[in-house]
Amino acid sequence: MKNFERLIGFAAALIVLIGAKFFLKTDILFFRLLVGTGIGYTLTRAYTGFAGSVNRAYRTGSTKLMRTLMFMFFITALLTTAFLFGKDPASYNLWINPINTGLLLGGFLFGFGMSLSVCCATGVLTDLPVGLPRAFITLIFFGIGVFLGFPIQNTASWVKESWYSTYIGYRTSGGVFLPDLFQGDGFEGYLGGLAFLGGLCLLFIILSYFYEHYQIKTGKYKGLPIEKVQDEVDSIDLNNFKLFSSDTYYHFFEKPWTLKQGGIVLAMIFTLMMGITRAGWGASTPYGIWFGKFLMLFGISAESLAEFTHMSASVFDLPFFEHQISVQNFGIIVGAVIYPLTAAKLSESFTAGLNISKKEALLYALGGITMGLGTRFANGCNVGALYTPIANFSLSGWFFLVFMIIGGFVSNKFTDKIYS
Repeated sequence: MKNFERLIGFAAALIVLIGAKFFLKTDILFFRLLVGTGIGYTLTRAYTGFAGSVNRAYRTGSTKLMRTLMFMFFITALLTTAFLFGKDPASYNLWINPINTGLLLGGFLFGFGMSLSVCCATGVLTDLPVGLPRAFITLIFFGIGVFLGFPIQNTASWVKESWYSTYIGYRTSGGVFLPDLFQGDGFEGYLGGLAFLGGLCLLFIILSYFYEHYQIKTGKYKGLPIEKVQDEVDSIDLNNFKLFSSDTYYHFFEKPWTLKQGGIVLAMIFTLMMGITRAGWGASTPYGIWFGKFLMLFGISAESLAEFTHMSASVFDLPFFEHQISVQNFGIIVGAVIYPLTAAKLSESFTAGLNISKKEALLYALGGITMGLGTRFANGCNVGALYTPIANFSLSGWFFLVFMIIGGFVSNKFTDKIYS
């Protein structure tokens, strides 16, 4: 059975990726599929994601994932600087998001829903192959939340207007572009911006260490088994190396990547995306569009949807495989399937994730809809309002992070009450 899974995994990768080259209409759509597949594979093999940063800390006391995210944020911003230095930043589609009530409320709601559903906007896609009922319920209500939030995002001043904007912020969506604050540093503000960003990363790392040490001191620290597996040193024995052996296969296709390896790969993929598309990573907006397309099956016109959402009707008329971010999200699912198949873990993981209770289903639905609404108020999810803005030197990402953490801890407290 395991060998059959491995065979199916490699066959699926070849069929989807080679077939897509001829099926998709443009090269940029094919690129989006490849990028999505890389993201999905990396998140799955490194057992990482943004939602776990809060849940792991609360449930197990481990802050290793949070610290890894800080490392990833800094190196991604460093790599992004290579594209921006010496150029007009406004020539890129930088996500310098507004700082306002919507950002704070959206961050809180997203963190609350993220912890309930144990996944985020990208995590719901990577969880589909191994936690289908939970992820599918979350995805449905996530889409509803995004769709209902579209008119608010597109019309409400408390979502659109920033309390303060710098020069580049005014030229994009309004907000604070950190290099604008350090124009006298001799490096167009990027040296000061990187130093400031690095200081914030260091601050969160120090706070994470203090929290983890407190959990250990009070006897509440449990740790996470998968993190221990990831950190095991298990190198290839070069003296007895055989190319076609189970040991070689394990190291190349099965052994989980460490959190830091996953962070480095994601940073490289993000940088490649910025260089080719001149924009960052987003994931959540298509969920609302997909729900709109679902409503069209019942006779609701694209024009009616456009009138409600204050968006263009062409957004809902555009076929799924011609929408760049939808194709990228589909690629994330593909990548999330390829790793457990080639590692011969899919059937076991899929079966283990099938059973959920009615109470859990209701919590996942609540998590999905609060995340969806949160993304509209904050103008993005964990990648659109957190990772991409921070990598693009937007101060808004740090405000989102703080309120996301608060929302996540409140959510975990709420869950404890529900199950007590």
